[in-house]
Amino acid sequence: MTDSVHARVRGAARGRTQARLVTYAALVYARIWRADITFEPSCRLFVASNMRGGFGRGGTTIGGVYLTRTNTSQVVLRHEAVHADQWARYGVTFAVRYLAEEIRRPGPRNRYEIEAGLRDGGYTT
Repeated sequence: MTDSVHARVRGAARGRTQARLVTYAALVYARIWRADITFEPSCRLFVASNMRGGFGRGGTTIGGVYLTRTNTSQVVLRHEAVHADQWARYGVTFAVRYLAEEIRRPGPRNRYEIEAGLRDGGYTT
């Protein structure tokens, strides 16, 4: 990988080591699913689009990588950037925290989705 890719990974991971490792793993995962990967500097996210599967709902953020088929509007990317911030804040434990919250309070009641902005994420309440 080039220095610019590493710099983008650091940016997408919000400078956090655990989030950086998860971001690299998510990029490999996206390549396995043959995603088209771009970097969106306005929200500091890698966008892995044209995926046929391998993500939940309209898309899923893992570390600093947003995985989706076609759900790539700026509003959605703003929502997903908050999830990247959450990955940076909680590190690898974010996956467990999010899943536990989703079991207790699914969809628009999930506190992590509320923090990311329900309207931006396409949720109806």
